[in-house]
Amino acid sequence: CTVAKSRQLAQSLEPLRPDMRVLYMSGYTDDTVLRYGVQEDKVPFLQKPFTPDVLVDKVRQVINGG
Repeated sequence: CTVAKSRQLAQSLEPLRPDMRVLYMSGYTDDTVLRYGVQEDKVPFLQKPFTPDVLVDKVRQVINGG
């Protein structure tokens, strides 16, 4: 599952880039995302589909640490 691979990639890069920000996005259902360890309330997450404005807002939040 790409959600699980993305999570593993982010975790493996963390020691090299501890200041790196990660925004997860997925078109999978919420159940699938939760099953692979990405919980929307604990990590920055964006559910597909989304509009360009929503993407910009979310990226801005992640960059600003919110």
